[in-house]
Amino acid sequence: MLAYFRLAINPKDEEAFKRIINYPTRGIGNTSIEKLVVLAEQHNVDLFTVCENLGQLQSGINAGTSKKIIDFAVMIRSFSAEVKNKPAYDAANFIAIHTGILRELNIDRTPEGVSRYENIQELLNGIKEFTEQPSGNDGEVNTLDKFMADVALLTDADSDNQEDTDKVSLMTIHAAKGLEFPYVHIVGLEENLFPSQLSITSREDLEEERRLFYVALTRAMKKVTLSFAQTRYRWGSLVNAEPSRFIRELNPEMLVIQMHKGPASSVNLDDARSGWGKPNINYTPVQMAKPKVSEFPDTDFVADDPAKIIAGLDVEHQRFGNGRVIDIEGIKDNRMATILFEGIGEKKILLKFAKLKIKK
Repeated sequence: MLAYFRLAINPKDEEAFKRIINYPTRGIGNTSIEKLVVLAEQHNVDLFTVCENLGQLQSGINAGTSKKIIDFAVMIRSFSAEVKNKPAYDAANFIAIHTGILRELNIDRTPEGVSRYENIQELLNGIKEFTEQPSGNDGEVNTLDKFMADVALLTDADSDNQEDTDKVSLMTIHAAKGLEFPYVHIVGLEENLFPSQLSITSREDLEEERRLFYVALTRAMKKVTLSFAQTRYRWGSLVNAEPSRFIRELNPEMLVIQMHKGPASSVNLDDARSGWGKPNINYTPVQMAKPKVSEFPDTDFVADDPAKIIAGLDVEHQRFGNGRVIDIEGIKDNRMATILFEGIGEKKILLKFAKLKIKK
C-alpha cells in the first residue's frame, strides 16, 4: 500500500513500481517486466514513462498484456490526481479501494490474511488522524505526500537512535516471550481487539488469547499498566470501544484504577465499584466490573432502525441493558447518542453501530 502511495506521489519511483506492477495479480509476468526494463534503458527514460507510451513502442509484449500495463499507468495517474487535490485520508482510502488490495485481503481468511487486512485498516486509521491534525498554515490541507514525508522522517529518526539503550521497546506479545522488563504497558485491551473479534466466537481461540494475556502480564517485574481506548477509528469512522473482558477477570485486590479528566488520582477497585471514589473528585474512571452487562447477549434481540432513535426515548442495549437517550449529535451516519444506562452511567455511542431497541 505504501508503494502505491509512493508511486502516486512520484511515478519515477522504480522500486515502488516493480513492487506493485503485478500486485494484486493483474497478469503482468516477470518476462514482460524485463522487457519494460530493456525499453527504459534503450530510450533512457523511467519505467512508468515506458508504460504510458507502450502503444507507440516496439515492445515485443503481446496486445493483452500491453493493455493491462497501459491500464495500470492510467490508474496510477488517477491516484496522482487524488493525492494532489484531496486530504490524505480521502486519497489513501481511494487508492486502497481502487487497487483491489482490500478486496484481495478480505477474501483471504487465513490468520496471515486477516492480519494483513487489519494492518491496512490501522494504516488508514493513522492517516485519518494525520488528516485531522492542524496543518502548519491556515487553510492548508494535510495531503498524502505530507504524510509520507512525515513517515520518512520518523523512520530516519528511528535509525539514528539505534545506539541509545534508554528507550521503550515496542513489541508483540509473541516477541516478548521469555523476556522480562521492570515496567510493562499492555495497550489496546478492548473487546474485539484483545480478545480479537475472530476469537470471541470460539472457546478454544478465546482461551489462546487469554493465555497470551497471561504471558503479557508476567513479563513485568515491578509494575504493569493496562490501558484501553474509549474511542477508536475503524475504517475512518470513530467508534466507541469497550474494556476487554480480561480486565474484569483480574483479582481486584491487585488493581489500582488511574483516573483522568482533572488531577490524576488513584483509588482502590472496591471503592471504585461503590460510586467510583469520592463525589468531589472530577474524573472519569476506567470502567470495570459492570454487573449489569451481559456476557451472553440475547440471541432474540432485534434492534430498531437507528433513524428512529431520538432524545428522551427509553432504550435497551444487548450488553449495557436499559437506558435513556439524553442527547443526539451529528447527522446521517455520524449521529452520536449520549445514553444514560442504569448502573453504568453515560455512554456516547455511534448510532449506526449501536443496535438499540426502543422500549415500548
